[in-house]
Amino acid sequence: MDSFTRITEQASQYRHLEKMSVEDIITNINQEDKTVPFAIEKVIPEIKKLVEAISDKMLAGGRLFYIGAGTSGRLAVVDASECPPTYGVPYGLVVAVIAGGDEAITKAASGTTPYVIGALEEAKKREIITGSITNNPGSPLSQIVDFPIAVEVGPEFVTGSTRMKSGTSQKLILNMISTAVMIQLGRVEDNKMVNMQLTNEKLIDRGTKMIMDKISLDDYDKAKELLLKYGSVKKAVDNYNK
Repeated sequence: MDSFTRITEQASQYRHLEKMSVEDIITNINQEDKTVPFAIEKVIPEIKKLVEAISDKMLAGGRLFYIGAGTSGRLAVVDASECPPTYGVPYGLVVAVIAGGDEAITKAASGTTPYVIGALEEAKKREIITGSITNNPGSPLSQIVDFPIAVEVGPEFVTGSTRMKSGTSQKLILNMISTAVMIQLGRVEDNKMVNMQLTNEKLIDRGTKMIMDKISLDDYDKAKELLLKYGSVKKAVDNYNK
């Protein structure tokens, strides 16, 4: 047995959920969800240290690997898969590894903390900087990584259902990490995704309007032509200004 207390396994503060009205159920879930950002706020200093370490390594040519099991692994896959289209970085720069492989993305597979710990231990043997996001202070993961983040969201609305507040906290922190790192890597200018991939009409329209704004061009068709010619807002603007 683990010697630490799993807060995420403690009994829900709500009883007899099956007797609640739908309105009460969703209202109480929302009340619980409201506590998550405040829990994250307490660990901002730890998140900052990890982001700075990741940014330094990636600016020097390194890559970012997410490793997780269950809900954590699926959230990692979502965050990693969105980096190339959002920021125009190569596939393989941010990599997600999930216990159980690709099948575990849509089907629950056997995946536990030992899977992640094994990967972290191997990383440390190779002198790779490691970090963790957990919801139980004093967990085995927190004890072996360089940059532990332990955000206490308390018991879940449904006892032990860590896809709820725990998963929400992890998703929010992953958003912080990937967004902050990509900004540090120069993939954002002002507040715009100037390197986004043009994968659909919505993004092409957004990019066209970005170009119009950045070079003070009133001609939508001309701006769109520049965007499609050069493949990104940044390249279109840079070449236009040459």
